[in-house]
Amino acid sequence: MILLGFDIGSSSVKVSLIDGETGQNKASAFYPKQEMPIIAVKQGWAEQNPEDWWTHLKAALQEVLSISGIQVSDIKAIGISYQMHGLVVVDKNHTVLRPSIIWCDSRATGIGAQAFNEIGREQCLSTLLNTPGNFTASKLKWIQQNEPEVYAKIHKIILPGDYIAMKLTGEITTTISGLSEGMFWNFATATPSETLLQYYGFDSSLLPQIVPTFGIQGYLNKRAAEELGLHTNITVSYRAGDQPNNALSLNVLEPGEIATTAGTSGVVYGVSEQITYDPLSRVNTFAHVNYTPNHIRLGVLLCINGTGILNSWIRKLIGNIPYETMNDMASKIAIGSDGVSIIPFGNGAERVLQDTNVQAHIHNISFTTHSQAHIIRAAQEGIAFSFQYGMEIMKQIGIHPTTIKAGKANMFLSPIFRDTIAGISGATIELYNTDGSIGAARGAGIGCGLYSSTNEAFNGLTKLEEITPDLQNKTAYREAYEQWKIHVEQILNT
Repeated sequence: MILLGFDIGSSSVKVSLIDGETGQNKASAFYPKQEMPIIAVKQGWAEQNPEDWWTHLKAALQEVLSISGIQVSDIKAIGISYQMHGLVVVDKNHTVLRPSIIWCDSRATGIGAQAFNEIGREQCLSTLLNTPGNFTASKLKWIQQNEPEVYAKIHKIILPGDYIAMKLTGEITTTISGLSEGMFWNFATATPSETLLQYYGFDSSLLPQIVPTFGIQGYLNKRAAEELGLHTNITVSYRAGDQPNNALSLNVLEPGEIATTAGTSGVVYGVSEQITYDPLSRVNTFAHVNYTPNHIRLGVLLCINGTGILNSWIRKLIGNIPYETMNDMASKIAIGSDGVSIIPFGNGAERVLQDTNVQAHIHNISFTTHSQAHIIRAAQEGIAFSFQYGMEIMKQIGIHPTTIKAGKANMFLSPIFRDTIAGISGATIELYNTDGSIGAARGAGIGCGLYSSTNEAFNGLTKLEEITPDLQNKTAYREAYEQWKIHVEQILNT
């Protein structure tokens, strides 16, 4: 039995096929081969066309079907992972009305801040577990205020993963986890948030029908099956945002467990069984994939926007040399980059800075002593230091990382990045043979009832590498981090 996983990222769409019985990955592919463009009409805006996600999904799927050699008739179920917090609006004919306002778009920051003040801090934090912030609900309010002609045509508002599920099944649905990431879920009443809907002036009919995160969400319809070269007996049986899904892919489901990613953005994600939140909403709390009102499992999420995108920007700046060459160059520079310090917050408003958009900064450059290698190392250290900055906030609400799990991909391919994270946090890092699309495929197997237990779904999950903290250089990491943090505080105070 074959399980199919789709991971709808902002850089690319990745597709994987796994053997449901052994858990082994049969084939993976991604498309486009260059990073997907992000439309930025104005500073702080970020949009993508949902139709492009579907086009790239089809291309990546055809590649995995070609290289895997599997029989299409053996595919049992589909799981979907997707970039969180995006807003897709469709009319009654399921036609997309405008480009999606994606996760890193910060245009609605002021709208969310005003809602937080007017609804009230206590009301928001005790029910939404967050400020309305720059999440999906606030992005919809921006459309209502600035594009009333579009708003008037909206039949349903959906997340990027809901859009893909709609294309596959012809049905418009969402999950509790999805509603929570958009700020539409009231954790106190375990229902959609009437308070926020009424405050923003949204009719509750705009919200899709709720389906389980794991379970039969629909079947591939005839039109989609023909487009994809598949059959109509395939069920869509799992759907989750990229960070809850990343945690699932690493078998991070229970309190105290920690997962992380470092792709375009970076995330540390800890599971809690307590209703918990940061009073300043610098880290955010959402329903985890295994949350139910009677089984509290929440994901406390630290997000750093400027992670892989900074490393990519540096690469382009110095001539598009291979990442492996960059890592080799940086390895020849001492911890602390001989005083060069890079603040990586150049990809929009940062939640960890209370939705402040401070931009990126480079400090202490000397034209006579510093080279490209210093810049590369300082960038990777700056990203790692931003993770530590956020993890110190997470500790204040009961999340204490001692072991951090991640897929061996993206920034975790860099020895400097992962050694710096371990060195400054004191946590052991475990790297596994998984990613978002493989996790989505495993989720599909759970959702369609293939496995007798959740643990059975993780046959084939293998630890590839373990990075322990470098105690010998603990002081050097700490001194470099403290200097970096001084620069951050100076920027915030100007």
